[in-house]
Amino acid sequence: MQLAGRIIVILILSDNQLNGSIPSNFSGLSHLQKLYLDNNLLSGSVPSTIWQNINFTSDTNIDINFGNNLLSDIVDILEIPQNVTLKLQGNPVCANASQRNISLLCGPDNGNDGSEETFDNLNKPVTTCPLQACPIQNHFRYVPTLPSTSGFCAAPFGVGLRLRSPSISSFLPYHDQFHMFITSNVNATPNTPLDKYQLHVDSVVWETGPRLRMFLLFFPKYTNDSNTFGASEVQAIASAFADFTIPVSNIFGPYDLLNFTAEGPYSNVILPSLRTLLGSIFCASVILLGILLFTRKKHKSSQVEVVKNQSLTKFPMKMDGVKEFSFEDLQTATNNFRKVYKGTLADGVVVAIKRAQQGSLQGDKEFCTEIEMLSRLHHRNLVALVGYCDEKDEQMLVYEFMPNGSLHDILSARYRVSVGFGTRMHIALNASRGILYLHTEADPPIIHRDIKANNILLDSKMTAKVSDFGISKLAPISDPKGHTTAHISTNVKGTPGYVDPEYFLTNKLTEKSDVYSLGIVFLELLTGLQPISRGRNIVREVNTTHQSGMMFSIIDRSIGQYPSEGVKKFMALAMRCSSDETKDRPLMLEVVRELEDISSMHPESDNTTSEFLNLNLSSGGTSVASAPSTSVYDRRSTYLTRDLSGGDLVSGVIHSIMPL
Repeated sequence: MQLAGRIIVILILSDNQLNGSIPSNFSGLSHLQKLYLDNNLLSGSVPSTIWQNINFTSDTNIDINFGNNLLSDIVDILEIPQNVTLKLQGNPVCANASQRNISLLCGPDNGNDGSEETFDNLNKPVTTCPLQACPIQNHFRYVPTLPSTSGFCAAPFGVGLRLRSPSISSFLPYHDQFHMFITSNVNATPNTPLDKYQLHVDSVVWETGPRLRMFLLFFPKYTNDSNTFGASEVQAIASAFADFTIPVSNIFGPYDLLNFTAEGPYSNVILPSLRTLLGSIFCASVILLGILLFTRKKHKSSQVEVVKNQSLTKFPMKMDGVKEFSFEDLQTATNNFRKVYKGTLADGVVVAIKRAQQGSLQGDKEFCTEIEMLSRLHHRNLVALVGYCDEKDEQMLVYEFMPNGSLHDILSARYRVSVGFGTRMHIALNASRGILYLHTEADPPIIHRDIKANNILLDSKMTAKVSDFGISKLAPISDPKGHTTAHISTNVKGTPGYVDPEYFLTNKLTEKSDVYSLGIVFLELLTGLQPISRGRNIVREVNTTHQSGMMFSIIDRSIGQYPSEGVKKFMALAMRCSSDETKDRPLMLEVVRELEDISSMHPESDNTTSEFLNLNLSSGGTSVASAPSTSVYDRRSTYLTRDLSGGDLVSGVIHSIMPL
């Protein structure tokens, strides 16, 4: 190994069945902080020179774990600096621990200061050194979390997980809570929760996203009769993860199941097949997509004239939570359509209806994509799809009604809507949470590809919801080893002014393309400017004023009073999000956390006096505030909103409508 001279800080080679002696080359790693060689087949002597070339300071700490190997001797007397933590438990050298004066190394771990993502100090290992090592060749291990001094040696069953969107930035403070969450929801035998010592969080690794990859070890109950699980117990643990019966935690979020490690006595146990499970989902998706494309192609090729008495296209299967409406249903709901996008269904539910241009099939793909996407996306900051209609040469999508229109509407000068800083932050945070859900919790993840002010809609409480998924794309998915394709190569789509510059130039779409678009929305919230107007680019305008020290001169005057520090932070975040370089933009989780921090400076949503967009589109027609991506407004019909206190509402505003 050529290690000397390289800046290696952390080296983890645990559980790799390495044999031979520990190399002397490690002594050349002058920046070493962690060296984990535990649970291997290493033999020979314990080296005493690993830390000799390190210049210790008050902040230098080294964690070395040689536990559960076949080390039988020590070359020299170990003189371990106080900054070094060395662990030898589970090695033959511990048989004479007291004579060698290494009892502390073979007993409880000395722990660490809690600043690193290690858990040895939390797992409370055995307090005396076992007389002999576990038979590693049979994949046995000492149970590190067993609170007794018995040195119980057992065969663990391993589960690899990836937490897709944890709401934490450090796992260590939540170790015990996660431990309890898993043991209370996973049973090896029916109706019998696992004991605390039966679970060991063996390792955690933060990945981009951020996502948290971890490896869990489950141990059988401590008895004198057996040190292995029965086949049914292993299957029960595996099924809990493979069937996703473990509830989604608000703290730890959903998870991906990466692998099972069933070695030694469990090598013949029949487990749920990840490949079969993923393959079935993939095949079902391909078949469904094939049916849809075939049906749409047949529709296109056979259409000669508008047919009014029969359905041209039918989706081959029902989708959960999405209702299919007939043409007559929506015709009745909208009072024979006219130019209206608001309707009342037979059951009294008020909805917004997005209707494609009659006779046009250009939106076929977007129509199918939006139904497929929204039928499986459920989040309070995403517009809900109620149903669809696809008959009589008509394609219509039925959404929940959003009475306050779009963000573009309320920022538009011609509507004279005054929205204060608190409400703008509330909108920014809502929209960001919706996009974070798409990037990290949707399965599979989704890149929206058309984030803009027109696609952020507002309900009666000014809660923002992201809409219009017609050109969305599935994001790259990490493989079991955590490797993720950095981008999707695809033709450029989106709205001018919001499109990521790198995506525009390279056709490489990433999750941070959405971050760029959202950054433009943030700049709109701050300045009231449009992304592109009369040759002016909002990013360039903001950068120019910021560099000249006149940042506050570009802030939208209709915001009213605002906390200067909050505006500075929001401006800095917006500029980072709208950076030309992808690598300079934050991840969506970072965006949400920063917005939460800024919002805490201005916790009360402002009471704003504004015009409520209740729009009468034609004589005798039905009024509408917004349909996703399609708004038809009549400026002559407006109402004045009088705002009262509303502590039970998210926005703190109750709308009372009276005519002008």
